[in-house]
Amino acid sequence: MYEIADIRFYREELRDLAVAWLALSVAFTFFLEGDFIRGQPIYAPDIGALVRVFLLSTATVGAGFLLHELAHKVVAVQFGQIAAFRAKYDMLAITVASGVAGFLFAAPGAVYHRGAITARQNGLVAVAGPVTNLVLAAVFLIPFVLGGGFVAEVGQMGVLINIFLAAFNMVPAGPLDGKTVAQWHKGVFAAVFGVSLLSLVGFVVGFIF
Repeated sequence: MYEIADIRFYREELRDLAVAWLALSVAFTFFLEGDFIRGQPIYAPDIGALVRVFLLSTATVGAGFLLHELAHKVVAVQFGQIAAFRAKYDMLAITVASGVAGFLFAAPGAVYHRGAITARQNGLVAVAGPVTNLVLAAVFLIPFVLGGGFVAEVGQMGVLINIFLAAFNMVPAGPLDGKTVAQWHKGVFAAVFGVSLLSLVGFVVGFIF
């Protein structure tokens, strides 16, 4: 067991976080640059391009996922919960395979917590992840606007990935965060989901036009 900033992490938990981060980065790299895996061009793959996209994915997709999950854990612990991230290795394999196939299906795992908790506290634990992604999007906006070259690419992908993660996780269905938040407070749900969705649409439309 390790303790970082008064938050306890289990050895297995750190392993699961690292494996999930790597798997998501690899899956997204294959998704963006995987034509050679799918046999579409006949020439040799551009290793330099693969490395570049992998680094972009690690810094944006991986970081967005990691900090999203850590936000759930930190808030849960603040409410006296026992919380830990657990990877779903079968789903990680499907995630990587989906990237190779040319689409993405990402369900790497989740933070599980237990202990006495109110509906408000549970809602705050759930909304912490998407809000963290919105904050990260704002942080990535700085290098996107002010940087150039690879730094600007990191910023661009960081903004897009994090507002997508926020919007997707706020969908009020299944095991997603949005369902828990909506059950707790409709106003908070509407605000966070609305900002996430409008930001995503605005960012995408801005590139199209």
